[in-house]
Amino acid sequence: MKQAPIIWTNVLLFSITTLVAAIGVPWYALTVGFGWSEILATIICLGYCGMSITAGYHRLWAHKTYDAHPFLQWAYAIGGAFALQNSALHWSADHRAHHRHVDNNDKDPYSAGRGFWYSHMGWMLRDYPGVEKPGYNNCRDLQKNNIVMWQHRNYLLLTIATNFGIPLLLGIISGNIIGMLLSAGVLRLVLSHHFTFFINSLAHIWGKQPYTDQNSARDNGVLAFLTYGEGYHNFHHIFESDYRNGIKWYQFDPTKWFIKTASWLGLTRNLRVVPEERIAQAKAKMQLQRAIASVKQRPNAEQLLQLLEHEYELLLARMQDYYQLKKQLLLQRKHQLVAQYQAVDFKQRYGEFKQHLQLQQQHWQRLVTAFS
Repeated sequence: MKQAPIIWTNVLLFSITTLVAAIGVPWYALTVGFGWSEILATIICLGYCGMSITAGYHRLWAHKTYDAHPFLQWAYAIGGAFALQNSALHWSADHRAHHRHVDNNDKDPYSAGRGFWYSHMGWMLRDYPGVEKPGYNNCRDLQKNNIVMWQHRNYLLLTIATNFGIPLLLGIISGNIIGMLLSAGVLRLVLSHHFTFFINSLAHIWGKQPYTDQNSARDNGVLAFLTYGEGYHNFHHIFESDYRNGIKWYQFDPTKWFIKTASWLGLTRNLRVVPEERIAQAKAKMQLQRAIASVKQRPNAEQLLQLLEHEYELLLARMQDYYQLKKQLLLQRKHQLVAQYQAVDFKQRYGEFKQHLQLQQQHWQRLVTAFS
């Protein structure tokens, strides 16, 4: 079978940078050595590129999970060019197509169904026939954004200016131009590329699916560490409008922390969050599905299935009662209805509903664990 045509620009870019990072950087480290200025600059530049992609390209422009001040958008636009992952417009068009057609080998630009290598970077190395090429029709909103379109028109110039100019300037300041070009230039670029590519590949192969099994996306705390919080991919694929990926306080999601902190400084606003009730329901539904699959193998399956269904319906009822009362509480706080909020009866009822839900959740967890 005739192979798809090679996209030589991308092949040469990835090959040259990888060879320099794999051979040139270690050779320089052993023969000359990198100082703390090169190491620190590389970490900062890597973080700048990563956050420009995750907070800017991904959560701001591709998914519109919050609004950002123009100052922040300019920073994202420049950092995105520094990361060398195409313009924000092009990146967002591909990513929106990925979400809309996830795992569809003909329409998902980097479908995990075609294997690890393809979804990681193979899709960028050949012009594969039969794969639908997303246009910009799914990004009409971004085409009205002056900053996004400025970056798109000047992308090539920006990539050259940032990928050569920033390391060169840092090298002049530190007095070690070669070392800075190798570390903050090439090594930083290769790491930035693969950390992002892991989301398209490993995050669809390795990890858990606590919220949905309707697609291949998975939650993985290790990947979250490498990708500034993007590793909680199963959550993201079912709740893509949420500005968070790691919703628990202990989950590593520096992109979420950055966006939230920026809101206190007036640089971000309208941070979109999926209702807690929907998240809890999705998780309970997945637990039910897995418990049913396990119970069907048991001799008393019919009785156990009835028990599961009954407990599941009871859990949903408890959730509805609790979250409905919680909404009333939040509404009262919002409108500052102090007298009603401080009413002993209301506070007592809220506490009881919360306790009932917690007890039911604990009972449900023990039940599904026993059947798993």
